Amino acid sequence: MQLLTIGWAEILLIALIVLLLFGAKKIPELMKGLGKGVKSFKDGMNGVDEPENKEEQKE
Repeated sequence: MQLLTIGWAEILLIALIVLLLFGAKKIPELMKGLGKGVKSFKDGMNGVDEPENKEEQKE
């Protein structure tokens, strides 16, 4: 059983729906916000690992 398989047709449909809902002018702003969110999440995850590494280096 395959769960959550997304092909090109589904991706195209989702992109078309987003375009219709938000309009062409808002999409770059949405993608910029999404990129910042992903970067913030990655920085947060790296920040969680860093204190452990710093403590190991001090010992």
